[in-house]
Amino acid sequence: MELTIECQKRPAGSKPNALRRQGLTPAVLYGHNGTESVELTLNTRTAQALVKKASLNNTMIQLNVSDMPWNGKALLREVQVHPWRGDLYHLSFFSVGSQATVQVTVPLHFVGDAIGVKQNGGTLDTVLTELEVICSPNNVPETIEIDVAKMDVGDALHVNELPLPDGVTVVGEADRVVVSVLGSKSAATSSDAAES
Repeated sequence: MELTIECQKRPAGSKPNALRRQGLTPAVLYGHNGTESVELTLNTRTAQALVKKASLNNTMIQLNVSDMPWNGKALLREVQVHPWRGDLYHLSFFSVGSQATVQVTVPLHFVGDAIGVKQNGGTLDTVLTELEVICSPNNVPETIEIDVAKMDVGDALHVNELPLPDGVTVVGEADRVVVSVLGSKSAATSSDAAES
């Protein structure tokens, strides 16, 4: 999924609280020009809609800055919210257009009913629900789908066994357990009782 957002450069000397009273949310863009950052504003309703639809470090955003000679792809890196009112306070974007690769967080989506759960009374234990991956800015997967239908009690799926899209590599240890099927406690208890 890619979203498009219109924003403007923040007027010099403007105060964040004054901007918020005008229905604008302060933001900042990093990485579009080396270490230089640029302060932005965007309509608060637009910002609220963006935060509902976008995932941090995952959703690609086409950022159009109307009064600047730069438009490009960015990731939403940080969302600051007022501690008790819940109002949006500030957004941070990171430009990825000039990057050969980006590191993003991708949620895992488990599909199917595991045999070990459906037929043998086990429970599905999802150890990881998201993964850090490296890929090109144009190849960010929205989710990684994992089919657990053939998993039985005692089976475990590791990071290095996941079906990753082409050009996507995982950050971190490849032998981490992603999901497993645990035996039911009642079955374990009855087998212990039988042994004693």
